[in-house]
Amino acid sequence: MQKKLIDPADRIYIINQYLDIFHLDEYQEQDVSTEKIVLEHILKNLTDAAYERKIIESDDIVTRDLFDTKLMGVMTARPSQIIDKFQKYYKENPEAATEFFYEFSQDTNYIRRYRVKKDMKWKADSPYGKIDITINLSKPEKDPKAIAAAKNAKQSAYLKCQLCMENEGYAGRMNHPARQNHRIIPITMNDSRWGFQYSPYVYYNEHCIVFNGEHTPMKIDRNAFIKLFDFVKQFPHYFLGSNADIPMRKHIFLQKPMENLIIPLHQLQEKRGMCMSWI
Repeated sequence: MQKKLIDPADRIYIINQYLDIFHLDEYQEQDVSTEKIVLEHILKNLTDAAYERKIIESDDIVTRDLFDTKLMGVMTARPSQIIDKFQKYYKENPEAATEFFYEFSQDTNYIRRYRVKKDMKWKADSPYGKIDITINLSKPEKDPKAIAAAKNAKQSAYLKCQLCMENEGYAGRMNHPARQNHRIIPITMNDSRWGFQYSPYVYYNEHCIVFNGEHTPMKIDRNAFIKLFDFVKQFPHYFLGSNADIPMRKHIFLQKPMENLIIPLHQLQEKRGMCMSWI
């Protein structure tokens, strides 16, 4: 309620959804007005209770993530509602829209704040200037039981990868993350359908991903640059970069780097091209 994920009119409905998940028939109102609400602790306690009640069969990190995402999915608004809110904010200005969507993606626990805080980041000097270094610790380490379960899990052709549009609202399985609390904003680039979302692992500030509406392999060509410019026209406060079109890139996606790229005008006038040194 504090994060405005639930409308007061939906309160009873939401309570009954949780009663169903926990196989309960009744609910007694609790006074928590004096308690500090910490989402991480609430989800941990609820998932512990689910394991004790045999609602989930295993206590490994993957099973727990699948379950607590299901819990958050109950209070996550339908895609159409989020798109409508985003568009209303966008009419004010694009930055207000992305600010709303980024905060929403954290409040629904799609971006797990408590895990992102564990990431290690620092700057290092180099012959080319300051280099931002990040050690991402947001992705949980799977234990042997979870790895074995994922290996033995039934394969599905429904979702070709984790960037497909069909991930939105998906319940997940041992070899594919749950996405009930995931929402995608549709945008148009180069007259084609694309999706805009944030990365759940936040490799850098407001790490957003823009991906093709179809499961199409990565390709760097003239159209790729048109799409990049189409995006920054719609979101001028963001900078977008492209990944290399190597064989492993089975789905076209573009990403917002750590900071906006600023190149002094006189450098562009002095140099017709440059050679990049890969480390």
